[in-house]
Amino acid sequence: MLPVVVVHGGAGHIPKERAELSTIGVKEAARTGYAILQKSGSAMDAVVEAVALMENNPRFNAGTHTTHTSHLIPNTTSRVSRKLRLCPYVIGRGSVLNVKGEVEMDAMVMDGRNLDSGAVSAVRRIANPVQLARLVMEKTKHLCLTAEGASKFARSMGVPEVPEESLITDYAKMRWKKNLQPDANPVECQMGKMGTVGAVAVDKDGNIACATSTGGMINKMEGRVGDTPCVGCGGYADNNVGAVSPTGHGEAIMKVTLSRLILFHMEQGKTPEEASDLALTYMKERVDGLGGVVVVDPKGTWAARFSSLQMSWATAQQGELHYGLYCGEHFVEPVQENI
Repeated sequence: MLPVVVVHGGAGHIPKERAELSTIGVKEAARTGYAILQKSGSAMDAVVEAVALMENNPRFNAGTHTTHTSHLIPNTTSRVSRKLRLCPYVIGRGSVLNVKGEVEMDAMVMDGRNLDSGAVSAVRRIANPVQLARLVMEKTKHLCLTAEGASKFARSMGVPEVPEESLITDYAKMRWKKNLQPDANPVECQMGKMGTVGAVAVDKDGNIACATSTGGMINKMEGRVGDTPCVGCGGYADNNVGAVSPTGHGEAIMKVTLSRLILFHMEQGKTPEEASDLALTYMKERVDGLGGVVVVDPKGTWAARFSSLQMSWATAQQGELHYGLYCGEHFVEPVQENI
């Protein structure tokens, strides 16, 4: 069962014309993480690289943060042919804008071996927040750095800054302006475009890690920080129990500490799938929150579950690539693509 990596591209609604690209993006990320694990790389290396790939958007400038939420996935399996690789995600370039029209990003990582964690919040002009979060974990005594403090730390570590205008796309500007209108509903609009990406993994040595990165909510207040950089909310990893990376409405996720809640249920003997369903149902009933999660336990048992319309997800394990987007989808194909 080991190694294994599971990734998500966010929960919400994806326009039909973006759906295939969303699936291709998470498949590419899962393959990237799995290749690292197959070469005896660490779970931390795998999740950071998988998430960084989705942040980078190297081949397809979608100019969106696609977040998708969906229904709980039954065990249906089919096969589809390989498609052209493109990654439609980007947390740096294409990030949603705050109320002032600026880009602020959050990210976190967690190491299940010793519960070490690193996070950044409200960072600007950084192309890969997840890599900066790892540096916080490895190079400081703190768990989270924010805003200008995080930027100063990035500069001290030699992390290059990019011009803010290079992160802002025409599509992001259009959505920002649209949601400044008096009759706009940014929360409703957001449910299709949160832009969170994440990954969980178990390596050959049985070590577990998670990583999550986001551009946050559209037209959020300046300085707003969501669930992503908060331990137990935007992710959690513990070698003794498992790992979670969530996506959805950050305020709802924080209210129920979604990631740790799922692991609590697993500690009580629930499978990753059962624990995820219990926690997502509780979040919906208690705080009217929708979202999704990818989860793995120390044995490599995994789940990709969601409580609204869609969530793009992919898993690489035992030479097979599992993936889906809509309720009931569970496709399988070889990890190694036929050239």
